[in-house]
Amino acid sequence: MTDNFQHLGGVLIITGIVLAAAGAVLRFWDKIPLVGKLPGDILIKKENFTFYFPIVTCLLLSAIISLILYLFKK
Repeated sequence: MTDNFQHLGGVLIITGIVLAAAGAVLRFWDKIPLVGKLPGDILIKKENFTFYFPIVTCLLLSAIISLILYLFKK
């Protein structure tokens, strides 16, 4: 029974760290250089409409997160 609580505690700690990191990234998103301004990010501006999809930024962040998780798994 205590093994289940220890596992749950570890999961909650990791979840908290991930949420804190995500909050920090969102808070300082505008100050991070090149994030959201890479070639290939889609930006469409019309009179009353703006569509923004940072596809290259998403791919780059996905690759970095995958690499970090791969290194932690080893």
